[in-house]
Amino acid sequence: MSDNFYLKRRSVLARKMSSEPIKDEDLKIILDAGIRVPDHGALNPWKVIVIKGEKRKLIDNEIILSEFEKENPNANQEQLEIESKRFQRASVILAVLSTPLEHPKIPEWEMRLSSGAVCMNLLSCAQSFGYAAQWLTEWYAYNEKMLTFLGGRKEIDKISGFIYIGHKIEEPSERRRPDRSKIINYL
Repeated sequence: MSDNFYLKRRSVLARKMSSEPIKDEDLKIILDAGIRVPDHGALNPWKVIVIKGEKRKLIDNEIILSEFEKENPNANQEQLEIESKRFQRASVILAVLSTPLEHPKIPEWEMRLSSGAVCMNLLSCAQSFGYAAQWLTEWYAYNEKMLTFLGGRKEIDKISGFIYIGHKIEEPSERRRPDRSKIINYL
């Protein structure tokens, strides 16, 4: 990893990935690095669910497509085709759940932030290996059936994101970055 990795880091859109398998040893390192995040009280208020192989197609058909059809009865064939292959665009999808606990001193907000840090660590580590990776939520991150399928508790847990990991079909193009002068202040 070069010294300026974070200055050049760029997500690859899931639709621009190929789904050839990634190395198991790389996935293990990505997962181990992903959970090394700030975590007040060492509560581990998150879970990571690894989705690969045939489970991608199962989730596409039984959850994503079926829930999309239920909510969009007039969807056209092109839309249905897109929804039927969401998870199959990548080699592996890492679903990150925010699973806050009751604690007398640690606010839920800090636990939610820790879950976001897991997402960013997973994403950055995958990209540091040269894999195509993107952190997505999309509509199904807010779907109750998806949440419960992943082991989440209704009205408590939330899906922080899906980290898609695959291989680059093409190098990503640069996008507009924030204007430092508008968002960074010195006191």
